[in-house]
Amino acid sequence: MAALTTTVVPLPGVAVAYTAAAAGGDDCQTGAGVVLLVKNGDAADHTVTLATPGTVNGLAIADRTVTVAAGAEQAIPVTNDYRGPATGRAAITYDAVTSVSVAVVRVPVS
Repeated sequence: MAALTTTVVPLPGVAVAYTAAAAGGDDCQTGAGVVLLVKNGDAADHTVTLATPGTVNGLAIADRTVTVAAGAEQAIPVTNDYRGPATGRAAITYDAVTSVSVAVVRVPVS
């Protein structure tokens, strides 16, 4: 599992550097204003899964799955709902990583 670095977006903006999605999954920071950016350069749709470690009344909360269409980009908010208790980070997996690249940005909230 690769630890993705968060790019903080300043007021003038910033160029976003993407990295290849890791076959074993990635993890990232969570919180207000944190967004996982996913680019799918493949000819097939891909599914990104964010683990949801919490429970409600003893019942597990379903993991978040997001389909990224072929050739598309998707922005996925990474709130503290995805914060793992052991690592303090969100665990991310992919159904496949061929031509999938990712970046994490944090936009300051006022």
